[in-house]
Parts: sequence; structure tokens; C-alpha cells
Amino acid sequence: MAKLWKGRFKGGTNPLMEAYSESISYDRELAEVDIQGSLAHGKMLASVGLMSKKDYAAIRKGLGEVLNIIKSGKAKFDTADEDIHMSVEKMLIARVGEAAKRIHTARSRNDQVATDLRLWTRGKIDLIDSLIANVQRALVNLAAKNDKLVIPGYTHLQRAQPVLVAQHLLAYVEMFGRDRERLTDARKRVNRMPLGSGALAGTTLPIDRHMVMRELGFEALCENSMDGVSDRDFVIEVLAALSTLFIHLSRFSEDIILWSSSEWGLIKLDDAWSTGSSIMPQKRNPDLLELTRGKTGRVVGSLVSILMTVKGLPMTYNRDLQEDKEPIFDAVKQAEGALACIAGFVPTIKFEEKVAASMLVGGFLDATVLAEYLVEKGMPFRVAHGVSGRLVRHCEEKGLRLCEVDMKTMQAESKLIGKDIYKCLDPANTPKAYKSAGSAGHKEVGKAIRKWKARLK
Repeated sequence: MAKLWKGRFKGGTNPLMEAYSESISYDRELAEVDIQGSLAHGKMLASVGLMSKKDYAAIRKGLGEVLNIIKSGKAKFDTADEDIHMSVEKMLIARVGEAAKRIHTARSRNDQVATDLRLWTRGKIDLIDSLIANVQRALVNLAAKNDKLVIPGYTHLQRAQPVLVAQHLLAYVEMFGRDRERLTDARKRVNRMPLGSGALAGTTLPIDRHMVMRELGFEALCENSMDGVSDRDFVIEVLAALSTLFIHLSRFSEDIILWSSSEWGLIKLDDAWSTGSSIMPQKRNPDLLELTRGKTGRVVGSLVSILMTVKGLPMTYNRDLQEDKEPIFDAVKQAEGALACIAGFVPTIKFEEKVAASMLVGGFLDATVLAEYLVEKGMPFRVAHGVSGRLVRHCEEKGLRLCEVDMKTMQAESKLIGKDIYKCLDPANTPKAYKSAGSAGHKEVGKAIRKWKARLK
């Protein structure tokens, strides 16, 4: 079948050009939303008298048949069709005949593809939001299950202060919560309809854009026709949110990789979410987590790709914008896969409590508690910091823990230190003493678990 725009041209397209410029190999992903948009557009055309009710009924029936064929996997796509829009229209014409040629009245592929991509992206935002929520629930449940377990908290990968492992897990729940907020906020700007903008200038025909907007569930119109067809900042914004999401997933993955290593041994990987080695029989590898960490670069690369695509485009539509789809398609695909796997993996995490207890022994995790004990006795913090630091140095020289330092040595540093200090100098008990809002202690962590359980119902 001849190309739908062939009237202007005498010669055919060079096969090399055809292969280079086609997008049907990947933008078929938009087939369902393309048909959804055409149904709404056709209904509007019939409503304003630009198409007969009879023609619209035929088109509606034909589009339903095309959709079923595409869903069944029996549709045959030809690179000569260039893109999904022309492919759907050709399939429609083959079924409906002359009436189908009216469906493109008062629209261009420029506003059509912008609308399709917004519809598709809106749906994927909703899906990803639910997948992130599943990960959050899994982490909250794991935190609740281990709400008494104390581990070292780290700064600079050096043991710092004792924390409940639940606090560590809930930190990621908070991060993923902000990821959901970013996507939800971006959705407001995604959910604006460009259809009716035409190629760039609108149309002289009496269309009803607000009717189509309501039919498709958009919250508002793109109010400038040139902006509506030419900008892809909504793609940039969603890819930026997905990049941040993956950075959080990558950080989580790194923590679990460290915890599961032989050197830490804090957790053991479940068989279902780990792999072995082709040469070393003993290996249990955290491939899921390593892949997630690796795919982060891929998703961030998608963001950089679209930024570079749009950075110097003149008004309005340019074919460069064909390059907007593969980055967002791929980033969403990676997000769906990673989130589904992580949500399944998290409930299988089992902490080695004896290892956790042994990790509390070294590193002087109670040094800050000692300094704050002195502050409560009236000593300025900077002075207390020095006292605690000198006692730590004494312990290092003598091979002692702080709780093993005799009272004479303690009081040589400060007479404010009494025998009650020994109740404080046990990292396993320190989380009971944390008082500040949002801290890593039992009371605040318990509140956070209850809060998130309620939010995630």
C-alpha cells in the first residue's frame, strides 16, 4: 500500500533511508494508547459534525478489530509503515475502507504521537507507583520482623553508632516514598493533552479539544499548540525521577551485597534470588543486586540521551523527537523488572543475629554515648568529645573496650563520670536511650513502622 503522505512525492523512499528512519520496531508499544486516542478523536469528530455517526461506528468497530489483532500478536508490522500511527491507520483502512480515511481529520502525527506518549507514560507512572509501594511494604514488614536487632551504623564505611536494623531498612522506605512523590508530581504535567495542536498551529476546523480531553482522562490541555507538539520535558522529568529511583535501588543493592559478603556475613542470600559460579562450586552470587546496581547506569543514560536530544531543537516538531521513545520505554522496562524482583527478594532476607552481636564488639560504637553522658552531667560537648576520644585512645593502646576501662582511669579524665556509666557502655542497649524524633531507637522506630504500615495499607 502506498504511504499515506505519498501525494507530494514522485519517487519512492530509498530502502536504506526506510530502514534507518522507521520506528515501528519499537513504537508498536504505543499501539493500545494510539487506538484509545483515535477512538476519542473519532467520537469528537462525529460529535461536531466532521464525521458521520455511521462512519464513526464503522471506525470504532474497525479499531476494536485492529486492537484485538495487535493484542493477539498476529499483527504484521512493516518498516514501510514508518510508525505505529500509520500502521494502525493502514490496518483500519483495510477493514473499514473509505470511512477510515476520515480519522486523521484535524490531527497530525505530531500531536498524535505526543498524546500517545503522554497516555502511555501516565499509565506507566501509575504502575511503577504501585510496584514501589510493594517494595516499601516488603521493607516495612522486614523491619517489623527485626525491630529489636541492633547492628553498627556506618559513616565512611567505618563503624559509627549502634542502630536498629529496622532504622536502616526504613531509611530506604523514606527514599522510595520520595520517589513516589516525584513521579506523582510529574504525572500532573504528563497529564496534559496536546491532541488538537495539529502539526504546530492548530486547525481551522471546529473541533472540541475539551471533549477529547475528558474522554481520555487528561486534567488539562496543552494551551500552546507549538509547545504541545515540540517539547518532551515530561519525558525528561519522568526519566529524572526514574534515575533517582534507580540510584536508591542501587544504594540498597550495595548494602545488601556488603551484608551478604563473606567478610560481613550479616545475611545469607536465598537460593531463589542468587546464582552460582560455572567454575567455583561454593559460590553464591548476588546477581539480582549487581544487575540492579548496573542497570542504574543504563537508566541514567536514558535521561542523558533525551536531554541531549532536545537541548538544541528549534521550534517546533523535528524528527529528532523520534529518539524520545526508546529511552523512556527502556527505563520503564528496567524499573518494572527491578521493582518486581526486589519486592520478591526482600521477604527472603534473614539476618544472622550472632553475627550482628559480634559486630557490636569492636569499633567503639558507644563513644558518642559516653560524650553525651558527660553533656548531661553539665560538661560542654567539645570538652566531652575530647574526654571520650582520649579514653578511646587508651582502649586502643591497652586492647580494651570502653566498658572494660576501670573507674580510676575514667575519673582521671573526668570526675563527672560515675559508676552509672557502665549501664550506658553497651552498644546493644544504646538504641533504648535514643530520644530525638526520627532517631534509631526503639520508640521512634516503632512509631515509624506503625506510620508506614498505615500509609501503605
